[in-house]
Amino acid sequence: MAPRALFITDEICQVGGRGLSAPNDAAIYLLAVAGRAALIDAGCGDATDMVLANVEAAGVSPAQIEALLLTHCHYDHTGGAADLRRRLGCRVFAHALDAPYIEAGDNAVSAADWYGASLTPCEVDRKLTGDGGTIALGERAIDAIHIPGHSPGSLAYLVESQQHSVVFAQDVHGPLHRELLSNAADYRRSLQRLIDLDADILCEGHYGVFTGRAAVADFIHRFLD
Repeated sequence: MAPRALFITDEICQVGGRGLSAPNDAAIYLLAVAGRAALIDAGCGDATDMVLANVEAAGVSPAQIEALLLTHCHYDHTGGAADLRRRLGCRVFAHALDAPYIEAGDNAVSAADWYGASLTPCEVDRKLTGDGGTIALGERAIDAIHIPGHSPGSLAYLVESQQHSVVFAQDVHGPLHRELLSNAADYRRSLQRLIDLDADILCEGHYGVFTGRAAVADFIHRFLD
């Protein structure tokens, strides 16, 4: 597989996920602004070399990656986090409600057991609390928004790019499961909150990228209705 990146805006592209890295990887997105970069999610860790090759194919040096923004604790999003943190020296961000499962390598709550795998424990450098908070990537602000339901500490990340509001909300579709500590009432409230953001672009974890406010809202409504 030749290294490649799928551009969404000039600053945002997909560098991991099915067809780009390992089959079990959820989508991995790259945000690069003025020589500084962040990854959103880490995949399962089976193809980190390919992910970094895709970063380079996007014209970004892996050395520029200073932040790894985890949307939630599940294995297909966090399995590669410890290796990326070690290799890149980047800071790892996650919500405080999911961080304990990432740091402990909890194979049940992370669903690593579902993959017949083990989650490598990863230190979370900044544990976001409450509603989330703001993360600075140079002069660009990234808003972290707590959207519990799929997991207790699920986060969406909202950023402006080329006059478009882009939201990274990786598992809009769920699923909800007792072992994942899911909560159906929280999930429905979180879906409505995502709709209310009125984002121009949605970067999802398994269903791809949705462009246009109507397309974003229609996709989210599928799971709310």
